[in-house]
Order: sequence, then structure tokens, then C-alpha cells
Amino acid sequence: MEKQLKFARVQRDWNQQQAAARLGVTQAYLSMLESGRRSPAALAHKLMSVYDLPPTVLPLGHVRENVTSDSLARELASLGYPGFAHLQTRRRRVNPAPFLLSALAHRHLEARTAEGLPWVVVQFPGMSAHWLVRESRARNLQNRLGFVVTLAKEAAGKQELQALEQTLADSKLAKEDSFCRELNDAERRWLRENRSKQAEQWNLLSDMRPDTLRYVP
Repeated sequence: MEKQLKFARVQRDWNQQQAAARLGVTQAYLSMLESGRRSPAALAHKLMSVYDLPPTVLPLGHVRENVTSDSLARELASLGYPGFAHLQTRRRRVNPAPFLLSALAHRHLEARTAEGLPWVVVQFPGMSAHWLVRESRARNLQNRLGFVVTLAKEAAGKQELQALEQTLADSKLAKEDSFCRELNDAERRWLRENRSKQAEQWNLLSDMRPDTLRYVP
């Protein structure tokens, strides 16, 4: 993180005093941030705004289990998802990694929000892969996350996602699962016959396919 802060400052041709003035801190404090002697967590939103950094620099926080589907939709809108451009929100941006796993853990995620999850993977390649793998495994979400990564990789042609995909595949669960919503028996039977090959790869019941993702570039 400290290297990213220094790089962002130098890119703007600011010395430490100029950058510190914009951040509202002393030059000595900024020097400690850039050297790793102070945590940037308290200033994360200010740093993101002043340096125009992606929200992956924000504190990771934790995976939330009781967040509402509407709240997740507005968080996705705050990240810039084109499909939710109509949602006017002043919500502060969140780190996309815990947002992604909170959405994947949801039992009744709205379909349009679920469609936006591969976009998050493509849009924010700086998400901590180590954190995503560890936290998804701790919650048995590795199949759902793997499915989203596969959709993102195939829809956007991002072969660099293959390493994350393979890491998740190494701990793939054999148990059949739905994708972020509960299904009745009739829906399960239909999806077993009509699920996408990507969903079958990850032992999921979903008909989501790479070519149905409207906003993945």
C-alpha cells in the first residue's frame, strides 16, 4: 500500500508537502504513511479521493451475513456498475472484495445484482486474491466465487484470472448448491437440465452464462 501511495503522489508531480496539504495531514505524517510506519486505514477514503485510487485501497472489513439485497444493490451502484446507473446514491464506496463475498453469501440476492458480480471481478483486478480465497473457503463460498471468476474470465477474455480460478478449483466442494438464492424442487429439476456449463463446472444450479452478462467489457 505504501508503494501505491508514493507512486500516486509522484505521478501527480507533488512533493510530500503539497500532497500532505491536500490530505489535511502533516508532511511528517505522510512520510510515515509512505514508509509503512503508519496505517492508512483512517485516511483511506481521503486518499482514494485525492489520489483517485480504486476502492480496493479501502479497509477490507468483514463479510456481512445480514445485509439486505437493496443495500447490496446500492453498494454495487456506488462502485460504478453501469447496470445500476439509475440508482442515485451518496453511499460511501466500499472495498469490492467484502462486497463480493457478502453478495455471494446472500440467500435471496436480486437477479440483477447477481448479474453484476462478474463485472466486479473484471473491474477491480486489484482485489486481494489471498483474502478472497481464505474468506470464501471459511464460508464454503468457493464454488460460488469460482463460478463468478469463470464467468468473468470467459466473458472478458481475462486469462489472468485463471490462477485465481485454479486456486478455488483446488478446494471445490462436491455438494450441489444454488447461486445466491433458495430454489424449490421444480426450479432445481429445471436447472439441472438447463444450467450453463460454467455452473455445472462449479456444481451450481444457475443458467447464468458469459454471453448473458450485459455489462462485462
